[in-house]
Amino acid sequence: MSSSDQAIATPKTSLVVAEDLTKFFDVSASWLTRVIERKPRQLLQAVDGVSFAIEKGTTLALVGESGCGKSTIARLLVGLYTPTRGSFRFDGQDAHAIFKSDNAKAFRRRIQMIFQDPYASLNPRWTVASIVGEPLVEHQLVANSTELRSQVTALLESVGLSSQDLTKYPHQFSGGQRQRISIARALATAPEFLVCDEPTSALDVSVQAQVLNIMKDLQRARGLTYLFISHNLAVVRHVSDKVGVMYLGQIVELADKHTLFENPQHPYTRMLIDAIPQFKTTGRTRTPVQGEVPNPLHPPSGCSFHPRCPLASERCKAERPSLLNIKGIQVACHAVQEGRN
Repeated sequence: MSSSDQAIATPKTSLVVAEDLTKFFDVSASWLTRVIERKPRQLLQAVDGVSFAIEKGTTLALVGESGCGKSTIARLLVGLYTPTRGSFRFDGQDAHAIFKSDNAKAFRRRIQMIFQDPYASLNPRWTVASIVGEPLVEHQLVANSTELRSQVTALLESVGLSSQDLTKYPHQFSGGQRQRISIARALATAPEFLVCDEPTSALDVSVQAQVLNIMKDLQRARGLTYLFISHNLAVVRHVSDKVGVMYLGQIVELADKHTLFENPQHPYTRMLIDAIPQFKTTGRTRTPVQGEVPNPLHPPSGCSFHPRCPLASERCKAERPSLLNIKGIQVACHAVQEGRN
C-alpha cells in the first residue's frame, strides 16, 4: 500500500512522520539449498506500508498481538534497521539518510530507545555510574569526571534513584529499578524522541504503574515525544494520546485514545478491547477473539484479518482495504467503509 492510499494527517507540529514504512526480511534457505531443492526465495513481511505522525510532546501507542511488527517499527525509527521501502522524517529531515551520513552520531542524540528487557539491556560488568555515564562520554557532553558524576547523579534522581546507587551493579536492583536505570541512560543525551519498546512488560503490575508515572512526569517536564509499544491495552490507555492498532504488519485503525476505546470501529480492535476484563460491562455481548494469527510468510489475500473476522465478505477476501479517514478515525476495513459494522 502506498502512502497516498493512507489518509495520514501530518500537522505542522508533527516531530515524527512515517510514510509507507515497509520492512521485509529475507528468510530463504541458503543459495545451495534453494538450487538443489528448487525452492524460491522467501520474504517475511514484518512491516507493510505503515504511515503515522506524532506531534511534538505527545505519545502514540502501537498495540497488537505478538509478531504484528511493533518492535520492527521501533528498530526502524532508531536506525537499527534500514527500511525496504518508505520514509521516516524527524523534525522535517530524512532520518534514514542522516543515519548513513557523517552527522549520524549527533543526530542519534535526539532519538533514543528504551528496550523491553531491563535484565538484558544493562551490562552486568558495569556499575550504574558507567552505564548511565557512557552516552555522556561517548557524545562528549561532559568536560571532566566531576561534571560526569554530577550529571549522572541528576539523571538517577530524575527517575527516583539516588547517588548511593552509583557504585552498584545491575544485579543488585529489582526489575523496576533496572528499568529506571535504562530510562536514565536514554535521557542522558537530552533526546527529543523516545522509542519505548514494551518497557513495562517484564515488570509486576505495581511496579509498572511506578515506571509509567515516572515516564509521564518526565514527558511533561522535558517536552518529550514518545512512541510507546505494548500489547497491554490497560497500559496504553494510561500513557497514550493516540493509538494505532497493528495486525500482521499493517495499521488497521488509528485514532485518538478516547475515541478508540469508547467507539472502536475495526473488528480486530473490538476483539482486543472486549478481551479486557471490565466489571462495569458485565453481561454485555462481547466479540470473542477467534483463530490464530496467520503465518506472515504466507499472509492471506485481501484483508489479512478476514480469516478471523465475523464481518468478512467476498470483497474482504480479494481486496486489501486502504486506511481511510472515516468520521475522524483512520480505519482499514471494508465493512466499516460500507457501513456493515
